[in-house]
Amino acid sequence: MTFEHVLFLSVYLFLIGIYVLITSQNIVRALICLELILNSINLNLVTFSDLFDSGQLKADIFVIFVIALAATEAAIGLSILSSIHCNRKSTRINQSNL
Repeated sequence: MTFEHVLFLSVYLFLIGIYVLITSQNIVRALICLELILNSINLNLVTFSDLFDSGQLKADIFVIFVIALAATEAAIGLSILSSIHCNRKSTRINQSNL
């Protein structure tokens, strides 16, 4: 794959994630779209790191940090989702207000 193909794929994944996040009615779908957005950002980081900074690992370390952040977001988001589902018996975004 060339540099342009990887960037096109990353932008495509990012735009799909943003669109579905905006139009989503389900909390689970919104969490999955956040993961998709974070993975497209990681794809950009790795691509630019390979292109411009191949000798050093600065972007790769930042990618590992973003992956850890995404895992934390998924764990906390799913625990909040589980709590909302137990209390309200629904996972729709517009029905769960604080």
